[in-house]
Amino acid sequence: MTRSPGRSGSSGAPRSVDVARLAGVSQKTVSRVFNDEAYVSAEVRRRVLDAAGELGYRLNHAARALASGRSRSIGVVTLGTALYGPVSLLMGIERAARDAGYAVRVVNTLEGDPGGVGGAVDSLLKQGVDGIVISEPIDDEEDGRVVSVDVDVPVLVLGAPAAVASSRTVASGVGAEPLARAATEHLLDLGHTTVHHLAGPQRWFAARDRLEGWRAALAARDREEPPVVEGDWSAASGYAAGRALAADGDVTAVFAANDDMAIGLIRALTEAGRRVPDDVSVVGFDDVPVAAYVTPPLTTVRQPFDAVAEEGIRMLLHAVEKPDVDLPLANDPPVELVLRASTARPPSRTAPGRRRRTAPRSPGGTHVPPLPDGGSATKP
Repeated sequence: MTRSPGRSGSSGAPRSVDVARLAGVSQKTVSRVFNDEAYVSAEVRRRVLDAAGELGYRLNHAARALASGRSRSIGVVTLGTALYGPVSLLMGIERAARDAGYAVRVVNTLEGDPGGVGGAVDSLLKQGVDGIVISEPIDDEEDGRVVSVDVDVPVLVLGAPAAVASSRTVASGVGAEPLARAATEHLLDLGHTTVHHLAGPQRWFAARDRLEGWRAALAARDREEPPVVEGDWSAASGYAAGRALAADGDVTAVFAANDDMAIGLIRALTEAGRRVPDDVSVVGFDDVPVAAYVTPPLTTVRQPFDAVAEEGIRMLLHAVEKPDVDLPLANDPPVELVLRASTARPPSRTAPGRRRRTAPRSPGGTHVPPLPDGGSATKP
């Protein structure tokens, strides 16, 4: 593709005045289009963007930041981990911020580092970020007390209580509790008398939420609450828990707090001669990519990482760019339970001498509509 020459036939980088000339509009109109302001018709916006594309024009974010007094950067505090959930959420945040024209600066904390969130926030504030995202999944405590940090920029909190004090704090995302409740209700709806829980480490906010969702679902049906088995998110801890649970013949259903532990659990049950789902049904949490391809394919709750990130960044940037305007209402993402082949009716529902058959499902799973009794696999 041959680019049109810049201003006055110059071969230098094109400027907004060149875009205005080619589009037949004023330079102010070009500015309005690239600042996504109102009062620009769709036809004029298209002409400006087409002209910018033809010239190879890119908005000068440095100049825009200088003029606005903002750095057009967002700081993110997150745990330094390779676990699927935190990494997926971080990727979603980066994509959403980049699409809005903001750079992302990340500071990782370390599990077990008291004051880690406070130090990370201080580091980001020194870099002049316009807003901060707290995506910290564990307690940050000193002497048993949560560390509080004063922040003078808007703060987005994802999935955890804020350990910061800000004049504008926003929250986004469906909590883990309704997701865990939907997973537990699915097993109860199949006819299981109760559901055992393989929990995550209880220092993690998400692990506590999943525990509470499981507990609430059992209490709502007046079902017995079995002892909780705690893992550390790894498949190895799921395998260890599975060896113990396999020895209990009363166990017919298990909700695991993440897919990795569920996969380890299934391995242990299978080795012990407990068939999944014929003898024990298993539900995971997250819907990691491999969940559809293990044996059997894993029924799990899908976390809406991208939707949570997009909604959170939308609200945070509203607080940054329109500090005097009330925050918009948050849009909660749906609860999605992906049904695969790891769950079925309990053994007691199978006629003697006959092996229960489980209907085959595609690797991608099936999204189930609300259930008749008020529980649901997909909640709006």
